[in-house]
Amino acid sequence: MTRPALASLTSIVIKAGSALVQAGPDVLAAIAADIAGLRAKGVNIVLVSSGAVALGRQRLGLDQPVLSLEQKQAAAAAGQPRLAAAWETAFLPHGLATAQALLTLDVTENRRSWLNARATLQTLMELGAIPIVNENDTIATDEIRYGDNDRLAARVAQLIGADLLVLLSDIDGLYEQDPRTHPDARFIADIPRIDAAIHAMAGSENAQAAVGTGGMRTKILAAELAGRSGCATAIALGLAPNPVLSLEDFAHGSWFHPARSAASARKAWICGSVSADAAVRIDDGAVRALRAGKSLLPVGMTAVEGRFERGDTIRILDAAGQTIGRGVTAYAAEDAHRILGARTEDIEALLGYRRASALIHVDDLVLDD
Repeated sequence: MTRPALASLTSIVIKAGSALVQAGPDVLAAIAADIAGLRAKGVNIVLVSSGAVALGRQRLGLDQPVLSLEQKQAAAAAGQPRLAAAWETAFLPHGLATAQALLTLDVTENRRSWLNARATLQTLMELGAIPIVNENDTIATDEIRYGDNDRLAARVAQLIGADLLVLLSDIDGLYEQDPRTHPDARFIADIPRIDAAIHAMAGSENAQAAVGTGGMRTKILAAELAGRSGCATAIALGLAPNPVLSLEDFAHGSWFHPARSAASARKAWICGSVSADAAVRIDDGAVRALRAGKSLLPVGMTAVEGRFERGDTIRILDAAGQTIGRGVTAYAAEDAHRILGARTEDIEALLGYRRASALIHVDDLVLDD
């Protein structure tokens, strides 16, 4: 079975584990070179990088095996600048700017924060920068944290609607058994679906490693999470030459197929979360624009019905009051009233700010058949 050409994908999330960050600048340089090659071909990339706590431990001399929560947070505070600087150095030869984005669990679990984070990452990518995401371990607690950056990377993949999630580590993929204790274990290159047998292969957390917070088990869970949104996942050895670009070769890494297409997952999510009484009515010109694959602009709106907040899914009605589709709104009902029928360039004057040029972006829109 062949794998897709990575340059044909729209967006990829790449996660680099703590072991890779600690392996030295040559490893980061190899990853950065692959990312630069994909960016040159128009692929959007978000990099999720572990390593802040590990680097901070070194800087602060915290050499005990187990750290308290306060020590972990202190290590993260000391290590995050070093982590950001290391990636900035790796991308410098390619002329690519990097940007730090620290997330906490509530950001991707709260719809409004989700939209804000997505807008920031999309803007950074549009500006040609490489967003480097990590959990904000300085303020995260055991009760409100992702727990591992594999899960964080999967949530970021969902956040930006990525086609592929790449989990780079010191592990080259999935084996039927742990290859450290079973040298003859069979390597699994292609995983059409994740079932109980695949979970059983993952085993327990990577207790032998002194860095990181999980092992193959967390990677399988991340692949499962990303797959629900139509995102494929690859687990590969980050120490290999061209660790990302080599994924086009069937011999490199394990490839997990998504449970369904990204489009069908997105459509199901939007259609399943509509606010009952919330709607906007649009004119015939706007209907034609939507049918032609355009976003819903305020100029085409003729009425706003019901109450809704930014990030809610609302119905779209034609002039006769018939539902023609559904979408996620970029503005609350009160502000939608104020920009009703307005041109895009007038939004800021009417509201005092402009969060988006469209009430409903085409990526957040599902039309009825």
